[in-house]
Amino acid sequence: MKDYSAEWEELAEVKKELADRDWFMGTSGNLAIRVSSSPTSFLVTASGKDKRRQTDEDFLIVDQYGEALEETTLRPSAETLLHSSIFRKSQAGCSLHVHTVPNNVVSELYGDRGEVTFKNQELIKAFDKWEQDDTLTIPIIPNYAHIPSLSEEFSRHVLDDKGAVLIRNHGITVWGRNAFEAKKLLEACEFLFQYQLSLLSLKKTTQQL
Repeated sequence: MKDYSAEWEELAEVKKELADRDWFMGTSGNLAIRVSSSPTSFLVTASGKDKRRQTDEDFLIVDQYGEALEETTLRPSAETLLHSSIFRKSQAGCSLHVHTVPNNVVSELYGDRGEVTFKNQELIKAFDKWEQDDTLTIPIIPNYAHIPSLSEEFSRHVLDDKGAVLIRNHGITVWGRNAFEAKKLLEACEFLFQYQLSLLSLKKTTQQL
């Protein structure tokens, strides 16, 4: 099997950065990075671990179906099938899933629409939206408790090597061609969500004056 120490270190660094932002409340969230394309294999966070800590049991290597490739007592994160969908359907190199208050609130506010759209915001350029009238639309899918059903719905929105999907009242999953790009997209999304909530609050306050 291919040596994956470099991918491990890269994913560990991303995990540390996101932990420093306090984006792993209650052991929530999970991360994955591609190790091989033929056959597909990737490192994914182990379930139930405190992601604020760095240990030798933070990740395990799995195949394209999320099954462990090495003998281990660890269980892959619950949403591993989402990462599997990304790596099977695209050439993405890294996938990140976090639960934050802003992304949960936005997903609920716009959940009935099935999407949230941003326009005239500088950070949509992270998604290669460079033109004056470009818009960024992020799909919002139902939070199915049955993970295979969630994965099936999620996979319909994996159309490129980078993207983002909100799961209603659950969290966001982003993916990119490498770890740097995935983290950049996640940061951009979280900025946009916080901006939108701040704007709505300001508008409400102004209307009350």
